[in-house]
Amino acid sequence: MKQTVFQGVATALVTPMQRDGSLDRHRLEELLEYQVRSCVDAVVVAATTGEGSTLTDEEHRQVVRWSADAVRGRVPVIAGVGSNDTAHAVRLCRDACEAGADALLMVTPYYNKTSQKGLVEHFTACARATRLPVILYNVPSRTGMNIQPETCLKLCEEENIVGIKEASGDISQLARIAALCGDRLDLYSGNDDQVVPALALGAKGVISVLSNLMPGAVHEMCRSFFEGNISLSREIQLHCLELIQALFSDINPIPVKQAFSMMGIPVGPCRLPLCEMEDKAAEKLKSVLKKYRLCVEEQNHVIYRAG
Repeated sequence: MKQTVFQGVATALVTPMQRDGSLDRHRLEELLEYQVRSCVDAVVVAATTGEGSTLTDEEHRQVVRWSADAVRGRVPVIAGVGSNDTAHAVRLCRDACEAGADALLMVTPYYNKTSQKGLVEHFTACARATRLPVILYNVPSRTGMNIQPETCLKLCEEENIVGIKEASGDISQLARIAALCGDRLDLYSGNDDQVVPALALGAKGVISVLSNLMPGAVHEMCRSFFEGNISLSREIQLHCLELIQALFSDINPIPVKQAFSMMGIPVGPCRLPLCEMEDKAAEKLKSVLKKYRLCVEEQNHVIYRAG
């Protein structure tokens, strides 16, 4: 059995920015402290939700270094890495390792894409460039690439490829990966609306956008499942569904960053080409946040209470 990076919830954290688009280290440290105190099991930085694709290589190193320094080993810091150029992806992996990451979340190549054979060669080259455990990241809606279950089985042969964030939305594919790979590859849901179904198929947890706003709820969803209280886990999943849908009503991380602002926690704008939501969509998001008592005027956010 390979090393498990985490079990439960890892928050796919936003990258806070100043209004001029520069990084906001102070706010990042505040968010990280809040996540750790809310009992998350890991944090993921500089990945999709963290706008890793628009960070320069130096900014990427800074975010990872600042996060590792702020967390101080209390939970694993997982760095989002990956590129459509294998040589660049290798550099990002090495930089993240040197900056203090505990593990890597490695997205598939995009745009130029590749074959399944190419995926094996790409991920193998990246994994062998670092001593860190690697979690593969399969998100076909964003990359145009799907890691087939049989490819996952092949990649299991690499000692430090230890897991996969499965964000295809295809539960049947997740089940097939579980059947083929067994305990050689830890599974994590990449979709907040499918956490309980994924756990039922043997997933170790979720890499979550929702937990930016409600880390306690997502932590409890996973904890209750692992402790055998499936009904509570399901209740939390269903309770959160409308908010999850609102957070994905536009391109991630646009809604979650605007939600933070509506909660009185300014994390700055997204970098172009991502822009603010249209007014009507933003109003809908705000109305949903109010239902969950998350807006700043409600002064009562992020704690889930059963019943």
